[in-house]
Amino acid sequence: MNIRKTLSKEAIALNLQGHDKNSVIEEMVDILVAAGKITNRKAALKAVLEREKKMSTGMQNGIAIPHGKTDTIDSLAVALGLKKEGLEFDSLDGQPSVIFIMTLSPINRTGPHIQFLAEISRQLNDPVLRERVLNAQSPDEVINVLAGD
Repeated sequence: MNIRKTLSKEAIALNLQGHDKNSVIEEMVDILVAAGKITNRKAALKAVLEREKKMSTGMQNGIAIPHGKTDTIDSLAVALGLKKEGLEFDSLDGQPSVIFIMTLSPINRTGPHIQFLAEISRQLNDPVLRERVLNAQSPDEVINVLAGD
């Protein structure tokens, strides 16, 4: 999976403003809209919130991966946001989330979505890499870290 092809600097926010789970999810959907990755905000937001109701996407080690599937897009859309002070996201380990990766994918295509989640999860398991992402000074730097540069 080529991070540079999947994640664009326009879809990265270094300082999320949301104050709770739903506002961060909305903010990340808005980032995808502003980046031109999705056009139907309402359908995208509904897909992510419905998925979140089933089970929290707050993982471990400060990572949350809210995601959803919608028939309103043709290919995988990815946004990444940072909230250095952390946010309660009903994570598996009970810790606040600081790195948020949102994916939206077409209902009928699971391959790219699964590949991306597996790759980004593998990378973010590394505490040094997580720290480098959190300390990045620009979206370009985030991409360089995740791309292994």
